[in-house]
Amino acid sequence: MINTSAPRWETKRTDETRQVEEILRKAGFEKVDAYRYNSASIRVRVIDSRFEGLLAEKRDAMVEPHLEQLPERTQADIMNLFTFAPSELQQPKNTIREYLVNTEFDDPSPSML
Repeated sequence: MINTSAPRWETKRTDETRQVEEILRKAGFEKVDAYRYNSASIRVRVIDSRFEGLLAEKRDAMVEPHLEQLPERTQADIMNLFTFAPSELQQPKNTIREYLVNTEFDDPSPSML
């Protein structure tokens, strides 16, 4: 019998983070994941082929207007917005930065809060 478990971050999803995911998916982003890291921080990961070749600032500028639809408290709690083109997460193309950031998203280190 194969025992597959969901990534650890998925256990940290809340109604609030599902709302973040829903808004960004409705905006047309290909893959969106969000979870509450601790009582003061939400992490959001957006993977979309439109990010290919764009600097982080341009990617953020594509995502942030949609986040403004969220309640102010939710917006204030989004501390990490990770944006990736799909190719950046493929081995061996990804850099150490993309690898580390994505790994931390998937398997969050313990929070101090």
